[in-house]
This record gives sequence, structure tokens and C-alpha cells, in this order.
Amino acid sequence: MRNHQLKITEIDMLYKHILPLSFAACLLAPAAQAHVTLEQQEARVGGGYKAVLRVPHGCGNSPTLKIRVRIPEGVVGVKPMLKAGWQTDTVRAKYEKPYQMYHGSVTEGVREVTWTGRLPDENYDEFVMSTFVTDDLKPGTVLYFPVVQECESGVHRWIEIPSEGKTGADYKEPAPGVRLLPKP
Repeated sequence: MRNHQLKITEIDMLYKHILPLSFAACLLAPAAQAHVTLEQQEARVGGGYKAVLRVPHGCGNSPTLKIRVRIPEGVVGVKPMLKAGWQTDTVRAKYEKPYQMYHGSVTEGVREVTWTGRLPDENYDEFVMSTFVTDDLKPGTVLYFPVVQECESGVHRWIEIPSEGKTGADYKEPAPGVRLLPKP
């Protein structure tokens, strides 16, 4: 009889304590990950990469009005996808050195992309760029795309690049990053 009571107590404990805590943890997990991220967490050097920036919220309850991303050195051939209802602007500049891309060498290109529009805080959206990751970049490292998110009231600067031995989880506003893989 005592064994039976123990099992009922364990089940009761499961329903009263463990399951609600697990459910709460699931609800809170998105809040811990509520920053601008890249959909694809890996990219091969020497090839194309579709950078999809995911924006899950505004600033507090304030809508996002502008997303600005700085293109890291070694990423070339950047073409932002146009978004209905948003203005897309680019800033072009020279690269630090010439890079090989498909069938030729490039010396300048898009270094910053800005989308201006309105994204209410209760909505989610994605901002897309077609890029080429040059084989000058080192496989096994993480490449960061710093983003500034301007809102009607406030700003998030997703520009913190982890120092050696740390990850984005160690920072309040980490820059979105992609792990570089070797050429196929």
C-alpha cells in the first residue's frame, strides 16, 4: 500500500509542480532569445549565402521603424530583397582589398543595408539579403552582422561581438552571427 501512495504522490508532484514549471520555462525561452538573429546559422566560404535577419519585437512596446545592418568585410555581392511597404537603401564603399566572386574580382560594393517602414511590436518579420561569402574568410569562425533596430521610442543596438571564450548568450544585445564552414 505504501508503494502505491508513493506513486500517486509522485504523479501529483509531476502535475502540480514539474509540468507548470516546464511550461513556464517554455514560455520564457523565447524572451531569452528575443533578439535579432540570422535564420541560417551556418554558411560555406566561397559561396552564396541568403542572410535572413529575423526581427521578433520592437523596443519595449514601440514599433520598429528602421533596420540597419553593417555588412562585414569579406561578404560581397550583397543584394537586399525589397519589402512591400518598406523603403530599402544601401551604402556602397570600397572593400579593404579585392575579392574573388564567381567569375571575377570585386573591389567595392554594398557595405550597409537599411530598411525603413513600420513593424508593430506584436508582429514578427524577416529582412533578406543575397550575399557571397568569400573564401578569404576562415572556416570554423563566426562572422557577425551588426544590426541597429530603431523604433518609434527607443533603439536596440545588436552590435556586441563576443570576445574570445564568450558567446552571444553572454551579452545583452549580441550581433547576429553565422558559423563559417569550409568550401564543399
